[in-house]
Amino acid sequence: MNDPDGIRAALESAATVAVVGCSPNPRRPSNEIARFLKEAGYRIVPVNPHHVEILGERCYPSLAEVPEDVRIDVVDVFRRSEHVAPVAREAIARGVPFFFMQLGVEDPSAARRLEEAGIGVAMDRCILVEHRRLGIRPKSRNVGPGAGVPSLSRKGT
Repeated sequence: MNDPDGIRAALESAATVAVVGCSPNPRRPSNEIARFLKEAGYRIVPVNPHHVEILGERCYPSLAEVPEDVRIDVVDVFRRSEHVAPVAREAIARGVPFFFMQLGVEDPSAARRLEEAGIGVAMDRCILVEHRRLGIRPKSRNVGPGAGVPSLSRKGT
């Protein structure tokens, strides 16, 4: 857990990041980091049961509801610690290679289960901070339009 080499390998090899708890509010850290990831060339998959689209991307109610043909390389969790376990179970079921729990998010039991399933874990770590600290270069794919695209709620607002 929190292995810098594992974090580096995950960020350098990943193409798609599911952002669980992604907010459409540009002032929220989850939105800011999802925008950063998108601008850095990752495909983002927002996960939030209250919205159908965030940052121009289809939003899913849960990780389990993301279609199987959508490969997820990293799960980045912006939920309170007590809500991590179900997300971890969904990540294990999908075989996601790496699982990030953002700053302040800690669930040692979930982390242990993830690692036992062969999934790398970063707990109480910010993916943006780690990306910059490790000097990960932006990817060439997915960079361009889409930043600043408005979000839609499930109610169409």
